[in-house]
Amino acid sequence: MSQPVGHAAEVDAAMSRAVGLAARALGRTSPNPVVGCVLLDVDGRVVGEGLHESAGGPHAEVNALRAAGESARGGTAVVTLEPCRHTGRTGPCTRALLDAGVARVVIAVPDPTAVAGGGAQELREAGVEVLVGVGGDAAAHVNRAWLHAMTLDRPFVTWKLAATLDGRTAAADGTSRWITGPQARAEVHRLRARCDAVVVGAATLRADDPHLAARDLTDVVQPLRVVLDSGAGISLTARVLDEAAPTLVVVADDATTDHLIAADIDVVAVPRTDAGLDLAAVLAALHERGIRSVLLEGGAHLAGSFVAADLVDEVVAHLAPALLGDGRPVLQGAGITTITEALRLTTTDVTRLGDDVAITATVRRDS
Repeated sequence: MSQPVGHAAEVDAAMSRAVGLAARALGRTSPNPVVGCVLLDVDGRVVGEGLHESAGGPHAEVNALRAAGESARGGTAVVTLEPCRHTGRTGPCTRALLDAGVARVVIAVPDPTAVAGGGAQELREAGVEVLVGVGGDAAAHVNRAWLHAMTLDRPFVTWKLAATLDGRTAAADGTSRWITGPQARAEVHRLRARCDAVVVGAATLRADDPHLAARDLTDVVQPLRVVLDSGAGISLTARVLDEAAPTLVVVADDATTDHLIAADIDVVAVPRTDAGLDLAAVLAALHERGIRSVLLEGGAHLAGSFVAADLVDEVVAHLAPALLGDGRPVLQGAGITTITEALRLTTTDVTRLGDDVAITATVRRDS
């Protein structure tokens, strides 16, 4: 990566702004990425900005160009993801940038897809100066779910947990409300709104009858509520089946689902394994439906199954300053029996939520 020849400070500031713009659309753009764009004129002044707000809508570059108008000519487009070069539900961003007379494009992260990638080269061939890699780490982080999904053909899985400092999610008698305080519980709803799907298992559904929608928020796209229920035994009165958000029930391919179909419930069947549903097949089915990010909210056994299958990519732990002693553990059945098998993570954020602490960490993978 080479640094821009002129207006380096302005470009860096514009990229930071573009990353912030992209983050505003988390949970709203699937199956597309989140993208932000800032336009600088020939003197390095911000003359337009935009983000990709929803799938099927104008891309970030187009929105920024509309805001900039003629001021974009001869200027610099600073964008978090390589501009697309294909025509889908919208036209190619490369063509829009060329038509606007932009002289330079600064890109944080290349597009890894075969269909949309290659925009940087197309711009170079048209005589535009192109720089790639400025602000790459921050831009990749905000778009990590989509980049992961495009690379591995499965959604990015975040396991959200709420526990005491001694790792308990409920007391010995089963009581659990409330482990964390109101600020942490409100943050859970914001987490849901930033993800495409929320997943729980049948045991959690029977025990807690969770609603799983993102509540007390305005102007959000509700996540798909996904219930993993191998035996198709979900109660038709479960709160998760209301009209607040869409719901998908995932069952084993040998389960009887006539009663669910008759009730107009969306059902998908996947193979059964000795441990339960084939979780890789579950994620493949969600990916096929355009789901790029999953928030796992199941209990200790479901979380353990995902960890054992190496399908957890990030952990968001809400820790309460309390001790429960002989309560229920946060994780079971993960297949970890010795310290050398410990699943190691890298902390990316620590935030105080009232008396509680939220720790976000990504799973370390060598490959």
